[in-house]
Amino acid sequence: MNLKEMLNLADRIVFAKTGHHLDDLQEAVLRGTLERETYQRIAKEYDYSESSVRNAGSQLWHILSEELGEEVNKSNFRSAMERFQFSLFSNVVQDHVQVGSLNFCGEGRHPPDIPNRHPPNREVCSQELSEMPDLGVFYDRTLELETLSDWILNERCRLIAITGMSGIGKTALVSQLVQQIKDEFESVFWCSLASPPTFSDWQNRLLKFFSKSPTDRSFHLTSEPLFVIHYLQQYRCLLVLDDLHNLFVSGELAGKYQAECQDYQSFFKQVENLSHQSCVLLIGWEPSIELPPSAKQNSPLRTLQLTGLDIATTRKILQDYELTEIDENSPLIDCYDGNPFWVKSLASQIQELGGFVPDILKNDTLLLPEDVKCILRQQYDRLSETEKQVMVLLAGESEPISLGGLLEMAIMPPADCLNSIQSLLRRCWLEKPDNLYRLPKAIKQYIIHHLI
Repeated sequence: MNLKEMLNLADRIVFAKTGHHLDDLQEAVLRGTLERETYQRIAKEYDYSESSVRNAGSQLWHILSEELGEEVNKSNFRSAMERFQFSLFSNVVQDHVQVGSLNFCGEGRHPPDIPNRHPPNREVCSQELSEMPDLGVFYDRTLELETLSDWILNERCRLIAITGMSGIGKTALVSQLVQQIKDEFESVFWCSLASPPTFSDWQNRLLKFFSKSPTDRSFHLTSEPLFVIHYLQQYRCLLVLDDLHNLFVSGELAGKYQAECQDYQSFFKQVENLSHQSCVLLIGWEPSIELPPSAKQNSPLRTLQLTGLDIATTRKILQDYELTEIDENSPLIDCYDGNPFWVKSLASQIQELGGFVPDILKNDTLLLPEDVKCILRQQYDRLSETEKQVMVLLAGESEPISLGGLLEMAIMPPADCLNSIQSLLRRCWLEKPDNLYRLPKAIKQYIIHHLI
């Protein structure tokens, strides 16, 4: 069917269900969907709000799902309509064809008075988000959301890593993103690697989600090493793997896979190198060693290294904890790099101590609550010995230092020093203003007072 024929058929289906023809907004949604446009582009092109477009789309997919007897969404609308048309032609020998409560025949339209014989298959679940955390209030990340959405929906990137310090808001950002774009995909799957399963177990779980087959059949499917990629090629899927760093070796440079986790690495290489229409998002403290921090134009790989919130948003967090007297020059703004977890932990501690900030922060006191120290310890323990040596060197410097200065100070081969610096940058444990190197203030405090 061409576009006009498909819109006419959709109009007949909607009219049979509701008694109303497609309105301008609904037609715009279907037309944009058939032209493979995102909701955002449809809204812009037809001058509607994005929320109105999404709501209209949701209503349409619900109506079509009930009438066509299968789950219909933005990603499979065209194929569902073509299957429906094929079913009409395959039954042409009959006086009329009935699907759901909809009747078609050569003598005209009949009233929709026959019950639905083929209700949508509710066993088929296109979203598995039970491990996606609900993190409460989401603080503004408009630019990052737009960037990720563009990479996924417009540039069709296959593999994207979102990295940054613990507590910086990576999981919250991706949770918000998934809520915004999930309707663009036929399948959405979120998996936490906090206690990473073997790749075989993870793949079996994924295949079971895809196929909804009995366990023994899912296990059989794993004998085909490219089966998952075949699925990602055939369907538009979004896979999210959180806590990626748990696949990597502790005590080594950033991003080296544990021996028992190398099958994950092989899978990610397939995702990168083989053509498909899906996207895999990786969330973690550090990227895998093969993922570049930046990518060439048109590359299927991307890395977004998440930094702290801006001053205004950081103040908003503090105000939510009733610390309204904090101004933009406060050490609470300057020293904690806009890390939401750090700032919330500090604000909670200040509240418990009485809430009078000038007394608590007298003499430039830099607070490090126990939960912040605990998470810093976890990340510090993952560093290699050469990285720790670089950290101690920088902790003793009052001003940022050049790369040449660091190489001169380091008691290690220059190549080891350079690799360690690169790894620390990838872990977000170093800052590089104007090509000079320094430690973030909270991390420097931790190194000086708790390790040296």
